[in-house]
Amino acid sequence: MTTPNGPISEAENRKWIEQLPKAELHLHLEGAIPLEALWSLIQKHGGDPSISTRQDLRQRLTYSDFPEFIETWIWKNSFLQNYDDFTFIAEEVALDLHRQNILYAELFFSPSRFSHRGMTTAGLSEAIRRGLAKVPQCETWLIADVVRDHGPESAAKTLMEASDARDNGIVGIGMGGSEHRFPPEPFAQVYEDARRLGFKTSAHAGEASGAESVTGAIDTLLIDRIGHATHAEDDPALLEILAQRQIPLELCPMSNVATGVIPSLAEHPVRRYWDMGLLITINTDDPGMFHNRLADEYFHLGQTFGFTPDEIRTLVLNAIRSAWRPNTITEPLLDTFLNHPNWTLPKLL
Repeated sequence: MTTPNGPISEAENRKWIEQLPKAELHLHLEGAIPLEALWSLIQKHGGDPSISTRQDLRQRLTYSDFPEFIETWIWKNSFLQNYDDFTFIAEEVALDLHRQNILYAELFFSPSRFSHRGMTTAGLSEAIRRGLAKVPQCETWLIADVVRDHGPESAAKTLMEASDARDNGIVGIGMGGSEHRFPPEPFAQVYEDARRLGFKTSAHAGEASGAESVTGAIDTLLIDRIGHATHAEDDPALLEILAQRQIPLELCPMSNVATGVIPSLAEHPVRRYWDMGLLITINTDDPGMFHNRLADEYFHLGQTFGFTPDEIRTLVLNAIRSAWRPNTITEPLLDTFLNHPNWTLPKLL
């Protein structure tokens, strides 16, 4: 590829991205389980007749559309049966983040999806924190994700439990689930309560539904960040609002291709959003289910959309500046990145 200062080889560019210190804001713990770790869980809990080999498992983790992805998500969750399983996957995910030179990450977890097993938000967050603590090289915080499909009452319960368990590193509330069936408006009171309790807020919007979902999340939920916002560009007035207010967008390009939200990476709005001055961050969403890595996301931004190394560094800085790290921590997160030995531009040819 060519930078403003000259060309660099594809190999050098990929190596530079791999070594670059990175941050991730939209990462689902249960969707980030490395393939080998998920295989181990399946064997631990009696196996699955349709999964005889690791290749079978990899094939199972492919989707024709978003509803099929949700169906597979629920299937995968059936192998997370106790707190020890969550400690195990938390450590495995943290190790994977460390191997990718991801220095900072905020991880969603969905307590209400496991309440039928008797697991609580407090118990889950404590188990997850035990696993994450084994890999201190990556600073991690938790976001309790409420599930649209379970309704506002369940969301309110998750919020109250998260408030009681915030010492486990819970810094925010998110909302996932079937966006196309459950709009954001009924959850307005839950989000008002979350703000009152001092939590930051996000919601998946404009992923499986249109721009009206993003507008609803902004106007009704008053969110701090937006997950995906892929279809926000359907409404030019909404894009103007996003640009003016600089609401951080948690973009997940390769995820959107994998779930069929967009037909191809080349059609993703990431470059258009960037050129319009929207505050965008780049994330993997569910790398264990989409077979993507954060370095892959950045590499394809360069290959497909012409993002330069300096623009990629700015995207990393966008994530840092949009992070929900508590301000009680005195060491500036930005300095950790700017002073990192690999925070340099790649060598030119």
